[in-house]
Amino acid sequence: MKAHDAMYIGGEWRPASSTDTIPVVNPADEQVIGHVPAGTAEDVDAAVRAARAALPGWATTPPAERAARIAALRDALAARAEEIAATVTAELGAPPQFAAAVHAGLPIAVAGTYAELAATHPFEEEVGNSTVYAEPVGVVAAITPWNYPLHQIVAKVAPALAAGCTTVLKPAEDTPLTAQLFAEAVHEAGLPAGVFNLVTGLGPVAGQALAEHPDVDLVSFTGSTAVGRRIGALAGGAVKRVALELGGKSANVILPSADLPKAVAVGVANVMSNSGQTCSAWTRMLIPADRYEEAVALAVEAVAKYVPGERVGPLVNAKQRERVRGYIEKGVEEGARLVAGGPEAPRETGYYVSPTVFADVTPDMTIAQEEIFGPVVSLLKYEDEEEALALANGTVYGLAGAVWGDRDEAVAFARRMETGQVDINGGRFNPLAPFGGYKQSGVGRELGAHGLAEYLQTKSLQF
Repeated sequence: MKAHDAMYIGGEWRPASSTDTIPVVNPADEQVIGHVPAGTAEDVDAAVRAARAALPGWATTPPAERAARIAALRDALAARAEEIAATVTAELGAPPQFAAAVHAGLPIAVAGTYAELAATHPFEEEVGNSTVYAEPVGVVAAITPWNYPLHQIVAKVAPALAAGCTTVLKPAEDTPLTAQLFAEAVHEAGLPAGVFNLVTGLGPVAGQALAEHPDVDLVSFTGSTAVGRRIGALAGGAVKRVALELGGKSANVILPSADLPKAVAVGVANVMSNSGQTCSAWTRMLIPADRYEEAVALAVEAVAKYVPGERVGPLVNAKQRERVRGYIEKGVEEGARLVAGGPEAPRETGYYVSPTVFADVTPDMTIAQEEIFGPVVSLLKYEDEEEALALANGTVYGLAGAVWGDRDEAVAFARRMETGQVDINGGRFNPLAPFGGYKQSGVGRELGAHGLAEYLQTKSLQF
């Protein structure tokens, strides 16, 4: 049991303004494993004031020194890697091996990329008779989701620090214990007081207070499209910058020239990762009509390997479990063919959902259009490449995707997809490549130099 009663504000742990707390539940056994303070607008204001006070000093700190502090933060996180992985397993339900490799390993690597970028990025350049400076936007509100708790924190806070911004973090209420570990690492890394601040709390209270605070210059949010619209509206009233990474309904396009068994197996694995709770998951598998039934059989064979409680963890909470089960029931109701899984609970305890595969899915079905955020794969068939493209682009989202087949054909197809990131024949994740969406999947980019640019503004001096 981890009971926290303080916020990290101004370089120290301060008592929360309220005695109200938020319970943290292990979704695998439904037991309470900790509590964190339920932050108020008063806590948010104190954190923003601390960030504002620290901004002039941090913004003028030489980039090389900022890089050194980010490198120290990376090292502090690496020293806590085992504890981070165990914490994510406890509060999110991620299988231990996946938690160690992805939930702990990836953000440590991303922090390292920003230590290097802070030292090497051209914050000043000559353009004709002008000198152009890249300067920090200011105070950043980082509002992060529960599905990749540490990765999303690092993907926002590290580039903000590299740019010279100060930050206030409001983590998701389902997975706040990982954020507490991050704050401890920040303190150990020796960042100046107020450069990073942590306020835990509920979205409609602490999150909204942070998004609409007049001294916040940029709101970086990852989460649902509905909440992203709300944050965009709040920020728009103050002409405040936003970076929004929102929902997805990504297509996994298998061209006729593809290695079908490999494409199907990797596609199923992609959706099962993190129990399907990944915004960029390839949840729609598009298959040539003449190989459709072969692909269905391969998908059923592949999904059988993902046993709940072993290779697939629970969903984050009871509400999310019921939401996903509702989508499965909707798929059956609308006429999709259930070939694996279903809405029945696979275990008596824990928020588990059976890994599910639907065949005979048509583009007008709810499960083909809306983000499910669970271990559910929908298989659609197409007659030719133009129909495949129409299906791939036929949702309001455009976050990620995949194409399998002859390299040149796959690249040509991917260039026509309305989405921010496409993996070709199972291309490896690149933490330096920009990540973000088209259409209602968001505004702006994360990771690498493009992610750093979100936290910079330009000033030109003419001579």
